[in-house]
Amino acid sequence: MTSVLKSRYLFNVELSKISDKIKFFIENFMKDKEDKLRQQIKFKLDFQKKEMILDIIFKVGYPHSILFNLRNEIIKNFGREYKLSVEKIDIDYYEIEFELEKEPLKEISIPFVDDIAISGKQCKIKFNKIMDQNFVKKGFINRIIKRIKEKIEQQYYAGKGEYSEILWKSEKKDMVWDLDPSKEMLKKSWIRQAKTKGKWFFGPQLAKIIRGLKNIVFDEILIPMGFKEVIEPHHESFSTLLKTGHLEGVPMEVYYVSEPKTRNPEEWELFIDKLKISKEVPYDELLKMISPPNAINCYVQCPNIYEFFSGRTIADAEFPILVFESSAVSNRYESGGRHGIERMDEFHRIEIVYIGTKEQLLDVKEELIKRYSHIFNDILDLEWRMAWVTPFYMQQSGFLGLDDETQRIKGTIDFESYLPYRGSREESEWLEFQNLSIVGDKYVKAFNIKAQKLDLWSGCSGVGLERWAVSFLAQKGLDPENWPEKFRKIVGELPKPYTFY
Repeated sequence: MTSVLKSRYLFNVELSKISDKIKFFIENFMKDKEDKLRQQIKFKLDFQKKEMILDIIFKVGYPHSILFNLRNEIIKNFGREYKLSVEKIDIDYYEIEFELEKEPLKEISIPFVDDIAISGKQCKIKFNKIMDQNFVKKGFINRIIKRIKEKIEQQYYAGKGEYSEILWKSEKKDMVWDLDPSKEMLKKSWIRQAKTKGKWFFGPQLAKIIRGLKNIVFDEILIPMGFKEVIEPHHESFSTLLKTGHLEGVPMEVYYVSEPKTRNPEEWELFIDKLKISKEVPYDELLKMISPPNAINCYVQCPNIYEFFSGRTIADAEFPILVFESSAVSNRYESGGRHGIERMDEFHRIEIVYIGTKEQLLDVKEELIKRYSHIFNDILDLEWRMAWVTPFYMQQSGFLGLDDETQRIKGTIDFESYLPYRGSREESEWLEFQNLSIVGDKYVKAFNIKAQKLDLWSGCSGVGLERWAVSFLAQKGLDPENWPEKFRKIVGELPKPYTFY
């Protein structure tokens, strides 16, 4: 592997009188780097008035890593005596060659690079001009190399979903019917599709059922386990999502938020004129009057919860921290995957978040599983199962979930229900209606959440109320006479439907 960098340092004064001293200093600087990096470094040096032209060749690694270190050392040794400073550093040409773990399955593209060439497992990228120092200082080049490797890795597991291992399965239950509850509720006017994609209006009947499910979560889990309620904003900022990784992970699934450029009615006059005259939204004018997005509608509630605790050191006695949020409505762009109330663009969740030591979180996890099992078995009488879920890329890396002790502690458990209208138990896809995760120190590190002395982990469990409802109604039907007595008492009598003509 060989990397070639041609750089240009611009100083504030001419260098002719001290060029020999700087050259001698750089020769020693490079020898020191050779010893530390354990490789020979080839370099070529030239001086032209205020400029120092430096070419560097590395056999291993990236020569841009020493550019600013060299600048600092030159200023440290010559700055005061010669009133010397470096005004800027330009890279005229940069060629980096590195090895890949796998050969790409298809051609890849990457921004900011002038040329990319891949032969087998050898990759070579070229930059013809890098005029912005921040491009180097802020790590763009290293992240470009990392991104190339990620994109090739993704080619091997794209579309292959998850590795799933069944942990536990309930006994088979007698199903009341095999109809799609969303379609049947639509016929009965219990629900009606809203005018925006993937959103539904819930009438009094379904609203009362969901209220009953919510009450169960409060009475059986949140209150007895000591979870404290928080209320968060419905928007999640880009800066927050950069910490969690959602913005790079699911940018195609979120609803973006744009602010008006101004509240001045006079500046909106043309938009209003066109709207009033045409009775249609003048999108061309609207786009001129809104700012680029800087946030999204809530995708999942936990990022804002972590943001509340970010940058703080919390007393050890406070742990485990147990909180939940149920006011923010989740929004996800489902595109062609929408189906009834089980897969919508807008849905209601109770987000349960826990932060503490590994041992504390294991206790929380076991208690949650016990209480969820009680609800699904003894109150809702569901046919359901638990599955350990590992993304395919982790499976390919050797993480098969239960075979690895650390991954068994961390990771996600999905709770899945059988939906009779989809077909047989053996051949149909079960619905993931609940999950429970421990994510280790990923988010406490990302948000700089600290204890006084304890090592912290975190985790979350999302209760999707619509999916709980679909799981129950798909198995038990819409007639309360067929429901388990405990749940029927919790919900109470359903309101009578409105009469429509």
